[in-house]
Amino acid sequence: MGEYSGPLNRFTILDLTRVRSGPTAVRHLADWGAKVIKVEAPAAVDKSKGMGGARSGSDYQNIHRNKISLSLNLKEVEGVEIFKKLLVDNFSKTKIEEGKLLIGTITKITEKHVYLLISGMKSEALIDIGEVKSIYGDKQIKENEKLEVYLEKIEDKNGEVIVSASRAKKIRGWYELEKAYETNENVKGKIVSKCKGGVIVEHLDTKSLMFCPGSQIDSKPLKSFDHLFGVEQEFKIIKLDKFRGNACVSRREVISSFKKEDKAKILEKYKVGDIIEDAVVKGYSSFGCFFEVNNEIDVLVHLQEISYSRINHPDEVFTIGEKHKLQIISIDNEKMQISCSIKALTPDPFENIANYAIGKSYKAKVIKVVDYGAFCELQPGLTCLLHSSEISWNKKNVNPNKFLKVNDEIDCVITDIDKEKKRIAISHKLAKENPFESFENKYPVGSTVKGKISNIKDYSIYLTIDEFGIDGFLHANDLSYTAKPDEEIKKYQKNDEIEVKVLEIKSKEQRIKFGIKQMQEDPFNILNSKKVNDIITVRVKSTNSKGIVVCPEGSDLEIIIKKNQIAINAEDARSNRFIPGDRIDAAISEINIEKRKIVLSIKLLEEMQNKEAVSKFSSPLSGKNLPFSSLSEKLDNKKKEDK
Repeated sequence: MGEYSGPLNRFTILDLTRVRSGPTAVRHLADWGAKVIKVEAPAAVDKSKGMGGARSGSDYQNIHRNKISLSLNLKEVEGVEIFKKLLVDNFSKTKIEEGKLLIGTITKITEKHVYLLISGMKSEALIDIGEVKSIYGDKQIKENEKLEVYLEKIEDKNGEVIVSASRAKKIRGWYELEKAYETNENVKGKIVSKCKGGVIVEHLDTKSLMFCPGSQIDSKPLKSFDHLFGVEQEFKIIKLDKFRGNACVSRREVISSFKKEDKAKILEKYKVGDIIEDAVVKGYSSFGCFFEVNNEIDVLVHLQEISYSRINHPDEVFTIGEKHKLQIISIDNEKMQISCSIKALTPDPFENIANYAIGKSYKAKVIKVVDYGAFCELQPGLTCLLHSSEISWNKKNVNPNKFLKVNDEIDCVITDIDKEKKRIAISHKLAKENPFESFENKYPVGSTVKGKISNIKDYSIYLTIDEFGIDGFLHANDLSYTAKPDEEIKKYQKNDEIEVKVLEIKSKEQRIKFGIKQMQEDPFNILNSKKVNDIITVRVKSTNSKGIVVCPEGSDLEIIIKKNQIAINAEDARSNRFIPGDRIDAAISEINIEKRKIVLSIKLLEEMQNKEAVSKFSSPLSGKNLPFSSLSEKLDNKKKEDK
């Protein structure tokens, strides 16, 4: 039938009339928009077919047009109960309006939804089960239980009822706050989070959130109020804005009622050294734990006064509500504060330091791991520091978390005892044999060993010697005598296993240096006996605009003969005069064996040869050796013969 329209659409009518006059009269109401439910008896009960003729007949259809049909046996108790429910649902005095709080009954629970029956609604409401669980908390959701909801829409475009349980809870909570505000009663809550300008307080009963300004947290300024978090306490509502939905509360107003004079009188009961029995843990922060004493005053046990053992946070030791024995160590009458200690009630374990000696080995238990090392205990309460540099022989920048965990029992050697500051330093690596010394005993300088490449950087290769669990390095300059270091290092990859020569060992510094080229003959050795002006034969390897690259006979040592050293005459100083494979002579113009430096010159060789020729043929007897030296004499003899 669709939506009901007309002047009577706000009415719902249950039609129990029979024959013709009654149904006809009610038909007029239906025609004018009323919702008419025609209650019919089942066919087995109504033998006369409603006394209105056949249902399929035109007359019957005309009389009952615009009506909803319902088959119900009113001669049975069950049928009567159903009819009564129809009356309640459709004619209840409860006014169903959007924006109101309603009580519904849970009829069905699935994995995703909760079905809710609300009296007076056409259909069941559907609520996300996550929303309902947030209301119930740890309590189990059960069918037939009542649930308060907020009616957002009686019917949306899909014909569904839209309700909200969480919004209803919020509104109900607001009603409770309004009541407390009007009656000037305190409300119970707990601080759950920080915010700009103060903290957020959660109402214990309704879980409504309230704002407490920083100035209203305590009667005096607090450096930290972490100890108040999660603690049940009372607050006074100082402002309530219903329009904005804001509630402002004050803790200071509550505690200010506790007069200063009264607190002063309480402080007079206590003195330094007193033992307090059954102090109750009230709260804690990062700097200590707060206890309630005799239901009249709060005292602080600073973090350092909890135990001789290292404590990171009081929640590691205490639970809210439990009782402990305390000793008063100071009373500040001006600030009206009492400081107590727990560790003062037990002997100082440092008094047993005489049982320990520097250089001796002991067992220690790890109690805390930090970035720079670990705190350990030689015995309960006797704390010592294991620095990260003392954890391993072979790792300099150790991450303590990768080597140690809390409750680990390790071997250690005491390296320092400061009785004045009560500090003990230990070393874990000294309790083990130095692997660098063991390596040196087996592989002294000059020996060869195999290692696996663990890392490669720009000019260094790092090797791991698995046998000893240590690392060493190999510089790119030690890879080859002839190849360029930056090109040669590219030939190696991580996890490659290579054989190297031990060049240097520094056990105390945990440093080992390796080399590869040192396992080969140095090609520069071929020049050990050479000196300046010596002539050597070289082979042309390549040419370029800067000169020619040559190698001495029987060697791969590359030497560059610069362009200006190719020839005396500038026209002949051309590198393209030569081709790879040519054998040429050159003179040594400079050589330094220690610095591995040599300079070759063809120009110098030519100059040396010219100098030698001049020197040889410029002597008084040298002319007789020239091809033309006897020419004039032969000409004179020939003239004499002709005469």
